[in-house]
Amino acid sequence: MNILVCDDDKEIAGAIEIYLRNEGYTVFKAFDGAEALDVVRSQPLHLIIMDVMMPKMDGVQATMKIREEKNIPIIMLSAKSEDYDKITGLNVGADDYVTKPFNPLELIARVKSQLRRYVNLGSLEQKRGVYKTGGLEVDDEEKIVRVDGEEVLMTPTEFGILKFLTENAGKVFSMDQIYEHVWNEPAYNPENTVAVHIRRIREKIEINPKNPKYLKVVWGIGYKIEKL
Repeated sequence: MNILVCDDDKEIAGAIEIYLRNEGYTVFKAFDGAEALDVVRSQPLHLIIMDVMMPKMDGVQATMKIREEKNIPIIMLSAKSEDYDKITGLNVGADDYVTKPFNPLELIARVKSQLRRYVNLGSLEQKRGVYKTGGLEVDDEEKIVRVDGEEVLMTPTEFGILKFLTENAGKVFSMDQIYEHVWNEPAYNPENTVAVHIRRIREKIEINPKNPKYLKVVWGIGYKIEKL
């Protein structure tokens, strides 16, 4: 598995490289967003660890550009712990978020979780099936989402959430249940992470995200895909 580590702090980038190499991963490094884009376009990558604050091009700008071309899982890093920074990263397409200073074991666990989801997204050994409700179709064999016959581009995390809800259409799941199923780890304050991904999914599958046809909120309980 190939992982890109992008951080302008070379000591941090080097430390992360050591942790990842000890787990058997091949590591590429970049020290600003522009360098990261060059690596993304020249190397076959399976995951990106992206710092937020960097010179030339920051992690948010780089993530936005990467998302125009690739669905590679992205884990954002930041020295800031405010929810605003976390939500900003998730809004532009990041799949997960780790705050500095981080526990190396936590970072590796999140890397493995994202890689499992990314590899499973492209694996034909997973459960096959096509889940439909109204004009929404989630094809678990081809790993494709279609709305009224038009293909919709999804990140691995978005696909995982939508597949889980669509194959259980009509059932309501709490944020904790969604997080634990898709991230495959215990939920700890998952509200912002799940809510941001839900909003991104709505923007992709709904004609009017503010009045959704498919992905509904059940106030005080959670979310569901409407059974149509």
